[in-house]
Amino acid sequence: MNRTADYSVAKSDFNRATSGPKHYLALWETDMTDPQDKPDSDEGLAQMLIGKGPCTYLLLLLLGLILLFPFLEEGLFARTLLGILFSIVLLVGAFVTRQTRRGFILKLGLALLGVGLQWTALWAQSIAILNLAGIAYTASLAVSFSGVLRYILKRGPISADKLHGALAGYIMLAFVWSFVYALVEVSIADSFGPGHLDFTQPGTFFKLIYFSFTTLTTTGYGDFIPMTNHARSLVMVEEFSGVFYVGVVIARFAGLYPSNQDK
Repeated sequence: MNRTADYSVAKSDFNRATSGPKHYLALWETDMTDPQDKPDSDEGLAQMLIGKGPCTYLLLLLLGLILLFPFLEEGLFARTLLGILFSIVLLVGAFVTRQTRRGFILKLGLALLGVGLQWTALWAQSIAILNLAGIAYTASLAVSFSGVLRYILKRGPISADKLHGALAGYIMLAFVWSFVYALVEVSIADSFGPGHLDFTQPGTFFKLIYFSFTTLTTTGYGDFIPMTNHARSLVMVEEFSGVFYVGVVIARFAGLYPSNQDK
């Protein structure tokens, strides 16, 4: 009996000796884990939301443009400031993401063309040149949007800049459609209403921006609507693009976000 008891004590001591280092090593590694490295921690999420990068500045510019637009439509000085804001948005959109040399030249060329036509139209008070500027703006924003979309869908960890890029891309998409609607209205009068849209009057283009955002988000207040079938067809495409964009971005971010099983 004594030999059996001694054997049990020795075996117990041996198990503690061999399992102890592993146990304490595991506890040490757990204690040494940086909470900031956990992407789903509250602090990590807060840092992800308030971080900054190139897309952060683009997002702030776009939000500022939306908020200041109603105040910068009357008077030469106000329209000059509005033109400066639009110019900065186009140029920042050209530089905000990494790209090939050819892509950068294309973005920068379209941005400079739009800026040049815009300032020429303001100086000459020409609606025709302003229409050409609208075409250049549409192309420039569309190309910049495609660059931002490729950036946020690229493989890699989620960052604040990618989150801000997703928001900026959504706003850029709404601006692209607002310029498309403006070109449609110029080509075929009374495509949108109610009432006639006179682009020489303050607030006209902002109505199209407002309509584009309510369409993209499928809000649809109904106070401003497409009046012709070709305008309605474009509106349906924008509604689809808005839903598709949100679904793809959410799915992509969900795929990039680590699950609890990966920890």
